[in-house]
Amino acid sequence: MEKSENYKFNNIIKEIIKKSLFTERQIEIILKHKNLIETELGITKGAYYRQVSQSKDKLLRFFYSVILLRGLGIVLPDDIDMISQLSEKISVIKDDDIFPERGVEIIDVIDRMVRQLSKV
Repeated sequence: MEKSENYKFNNIIKEIIKKSLFTERQIEIILKHKNLIETELGITKGAYYRQVSQSKDKLLRFFYSVILLRGLGIVLPDDIDMISQLSEKISVIKDDDIFPERGVEIIDVIDRMVRQLSKV
């Protein structure tokens, strides 16, 4: 497989990925696997399938974690609503070029909301 450029995430998405359970490469692989992007990943078949396996495992663990936390009342319906609202806003700006200053403001708002959600 020929080496090619990675998928281009804007700075906001890159910052969110850094704070997530996933790497940029794993997000690229998940997007490619779900036919949401068309890009060459520039890795060997073996590395690709290993990353696919790791990504699927993380997704499964994530979903089980959400089910567990929601089922135990740790994550409440209002928390899910706030996460949905944040996700919708991110889906609108995910492909936009954002001025760095504006990106920092957006990340700060997201950080505050996530920290509010994660208070134990």
